[in-house]
Amino acid sequence: MRAGVPPRILQENRSGVKSPIITLLSDFGLSDGYVAGMKGAILKICRNAVLVDITHLVPPGDIRAGAFLLAAAYPDFPRGTVHLAVVDPGVGTGRMPLVIMTPRGFLIGPDNGLFSLVLEKETPTEARAIENPAFRHSRVSMTFHGRDIFAPAAAHLASGAAFAEFGPVCTPHVARWSRATRIGDELRGEVIHIDRFGNAISNIDEGMLREFAAKGRARAQIRGQSLPLVSTYGDLEPGAAMALIGGGGHLEIAVNRGSAADRFRIAPGEPLRVFLDQ
Repeated sequence: MRAGVPPRILQENRSGVKSPIITLLSDFGLSDGYVAGMKGAILKICRNAVLVDITHLVPPGDIRAGAFLLAAAYPDFPRGTVHLAVVDPGVGTGRMPLVIMTPRGFLIGPDNGLFSLVLEKETPTEARAIENPAFRHSRVSMTFHGRDIFAPAAAHLASGAAFAEFGPVCTPHVARWSRATRIGDELRGEVIHIDRFGNAISNIDEGMLREFAAKGRARAQIRGQSLPLVSTYGDLEPGAAMALIGGGGHLEIAVNRGSAADRFRIAPGEPLRVFLDQ
């Protein structure tokens, strides 16, 4: 990791009041009080925070989906934004709570691979384990670190706490599934998220695909189906299946006005490959 100057956190709103932006992403859903508990913990410490929900509908425990949804939204926020993400099936175990500084902002959450896709594109300036009790709730539940560790840490950081005071320097875990591989004349990846339209989104990113496809016309294959690579859904007739780069910058398998996940029975973890059409 390289040394650097922390990005400016405070953002000027239209009335001239400095208000730090904190985003929230989780698998907590909307039917319980978990999200409100996190927001309350933040607002106790940082009353003027602007809280932005990315989503709380990540499938329960699905770290890969959470990683994709966070990475897709992350570039859209101003420099200095604090991103609080909690998809934490290992809550209460030995997995580390951490805070990461990047040239663009901050990431706070469990060290379980949730930040892998952001860190594939954004070199961390510094990362620290959250060990300082001053930045936690006075009583920490073993099953709700989102409220008792991550939310207070995000609030203190947004309020101007010194990054070095959170705890010792650490190295974030970047999961192996976060990046596809090139083997010979093909790319091999896997599905990491199914969106609400039934598009099957992979870990093959736009940069890797464009470099590979520069040598010729590419096609994608999943569950035995060979599909053309197109620019947008409307390039083919309704009901046609295809592969394309979606809005999040990753290769996805789609059906125009239909669900690729339903048609081909695709689930997260499904392997796919990209090859050059001879």
